[in-house]
Amino acid sequence: MRRKRIGAGAALAAGALAVTGLAFAPAALAVTPQTATISADCGTFGSGEATLTATQDGTAATLTVKSSAITAPIALGEDSIASTLTLVKTGGGTVDFTGTQNPAMAAGAPVEVGPLSGTVASGDSLEAFGGSLKMTVFGITITCTATGPQSPGPFVFD
Repeated sequence: MRRKRIGAGAALAAGALAVTGLAFAPAALAVTPQTATISADCGTFGSGEATLTATQDGTAATLTVKSSAITAPIALGEDSIASTLTLVKTGGGTVDFTGTQNPAMAAGAPVEVGPLSGTVASGDSLEAFGGSLKMTVFGITITCTATGPQSPGPFVFD
């Protein structure tokens, strides 16, 4: 009988420690949604659907943009596109995500840039509609704009 009480007591103590550990563990920050789609117009360089993927680590956030409808006009080397993605804040203002990261792309290949880095605050709600993506390749700037709100909705950062 005594062994059962000791075993039950140990189990309760271990459970209490586990719950206490969870209570004091740092909260994981997340952005929702993690992916969104937009319809984008890049002028003579193409137009169509693009996917934006967001991540967050504290106040640091990254966004990656991929589109099979918008293609590379020529073969491009890795990390050869200087990009700035400007998103519009609910309530006013904008946030820029910048970088020079991209995979190597053959002429006609789907465009992908990022991850592009930016700074966010807890509660920021950011939307691509009203902003732009500017990509500079060999001194030529290509500007893409969203033709409507992103789906399923704006990125909200914790």
